[in-house]
Amino acid sequence: MDAIEALRGRRSVRAYESGNAIPRDILETIVDCGRLAATARNIQPWEFIVVTKPETLKRIADITEHGKHIAQSAACIAVVCEQGRYYVEDGAAATQNILVAAWALGIGACWVAGDKKAYADQLRDLLDAPDSHKLVSLIPLGYPERVPEPNKRPLDDVLHWEQY
Repeated sequence: MDAIEALRGRRSVRAYESGNAIPRDILETIVDCGRLAATARNIQPWEFIVVTKPETLKRIADITEHGKHIAQSAACIAVVCEQGRYYVEDGAAATQNILVAAWALGIGACWVAGDKKAYADQLRDLLDAPDSHKLVSLIPLGYPERVPEPNKRPLDDVLHWEQY
C-alpha cells in the first residue's frame, strides 16, 4: 500500500478479531515508523512502550475514559515523551506515523488521548515510565473485526486558497 492510499484509507478501528496476535516484527516496524516522525529541533523526545499482556491491556482499558476497547486489542503502544517545549507536537507526529504504518500493514488502530487526561500519570506509573515523561497517547492495535465508514468533511469545505 502506498503512502497516499494509507492516509486516505486509515480509519479509527475499535473492534478487533479476538485471539489474533500481531507478530513482533510487525510491531517493531510500526514503532520504527513512529521513531522516524518529524520532530522539532530533532529533539526526538519519544519512547514507545508496547503492551501485549492481556491483563495489562485490561488494566489500561479500565483506567482510561474512552479506551475500553483496549482490553480486546492484541497490543497497545503507549507514546511517552520527555517533557519539553514541543513534546506534545512531537508525540502527536509519532502517533500519526504509527496509525498510518499500522493501517498500511493491515492492522487497525485508534488514537486514545493521554496528555492532559486525569488518568495520564496513573498510566505512566502503571507502565513504569519515568516521572520526567508525559503520556501523549495510547494506540490499541489489532486485526480489524470491522472497519468503520469514513465521516470526513469534504475537501471543498476545508481548503482555502490565499485566505480563509
